[in-house]
Amino acid sequence: MKNKIVIGSSITLVLVLVVWFFTRGGQAESGEVLVSAKKGVFTVEITTTGELEAKNSVKILGPTGLRAAQIWQVKIDDIVEEGTMVKEGDYIARLDESELSEKIQNRQNELQQSLSKYTQTKLDTALDLRAARDELVNLKYGVEEKEIVLSQSQYEPPATIKQAEINLAKAEREYEQAQENYKLKSQKAVAQMQEAAAELSEDQGKFNFLANIRKKFTIIAPEPGMVVYDREWNGTKKGVGTTIGAWDPVVATLPDLSRMISKTYVNEVDIRAIKVGQDVNIGLDAFPDKKLTGRVSNVANIGEQKPNSDSKVFQVSILINESDTTLRPAMTTSNNIIAETIPDVVFVPLECLHSQGDSITYVVKRNGLGYLKQHVVVGRMNANEAIIEEGVEEGEQLYLSVPVGIEESPISYLEGHENNIAKTD
Repeated sequence: MKNKIVIGSSITLVLVLVVWFFTRGGQAESGEVLVSAKKGVFTVEITTTGELEAKNSVKILGPTGLRAAQIWQVKIDDIVEEGTMVKEGDYIARLDESELSEKIQNRQNELQQSLSKYTQTKLDTALDLRAARDELVNLKYGVEEKEIVLSQSQYEPPATIKQAEINLAKAEREYEQAQENYKLKSQKAVAQMQEAAAELSEDQGKFNFLANIRKKFTIIAPEPGMVVYDREWNGTKKGVGTTIGAWDPVVATLPDLSRMISKTYVNEVDIRAIKVGQDVNIGLDAFPDKKLTGRVSNVANIGEQKPNSDSKVFQVSILINESDTTLRPAMTTSNNIIAETIPDVVFVPLECLHSQGDSITYVVKRNGLGYLKQHVVVGRMNANEAIIEEGVEEGEQLYLSVPVGIEESPISYLEGHENNIAKTD
């Protein structure tokens, strides 16, 4: 009877120890955690941080004639606060006119000189032509006088008649020459006036051009919307004290908030997995509870290097499916791009994967009351999990960390991989 009691007590103790081991032993004391290998659809996601911007927007431009005026940069003196809702024709910004005002003053001086020159040329040519006309009248009178003298000398000696004929011929020749000279002077006067008028017109046009540009230094809204500051090449916003260039005179934009995109950058390692049309799950830092969806609408073909970074990144645009009145440009987004879905595969958390050397990856399985370091073949990975192509079956219990004391334990290699591992070693 006593033996039965002892045997029963021993069995009970063993059962208690087994239950304790499977529930607490190996975990509570060492802090080790077990997880089960899962089987199902594996999603390859690429997670990035992005920024909202409107898919379409109207540019608010400064003067478009800056290059013709040889003004290459203009400072923004004043601009409405970003996010201001404006109507068409509302005030947006004012640009610094100092350089333009100096050019206008120079053009005004040149215009005044051209006007004076035109007036002087007009007076000079009028006086010259009047003198030439007076000379023609006097020469014509001279011819008529010589004709009278010749007619009255018919009864004079031949020498006197001959002299009168000679004097008449000279007078007629001088009159004819004066007529030709008058024609030339008239043509010259016309040419001088045309030259002076052309110079005056050119200077007037230059002055008017600059004056019209000055009107555009006060910038108004081309249509209703919300003002969003334009950004420089390095991402900084344009505002009071910054400049706009002659080649890109954008001061701000009026975005169409009904269609938004998340602009993000993907590193050169992951960009090969990104394709147009892929689905994206989007979160907003400003509204953690709001979940949006979208799809990849554009992938840059050429990479770029961001400031303070040695790696190359590629710009990716994600078109957001939902239209939400709470969305605003420049809001920060978290984008989970679903690059691939792989059905019916076994996958485990990345923490379960351990390495020995450069090419051996293993997991630590629960093996009865002990452990087993199992060599595995790893497939595709995402940010949290990895596919196990060989070495683990669905439901097997794996440790997230290597249990203390088994670091030097041998690894159970997969059949058919021993030679490859040996070569690598």
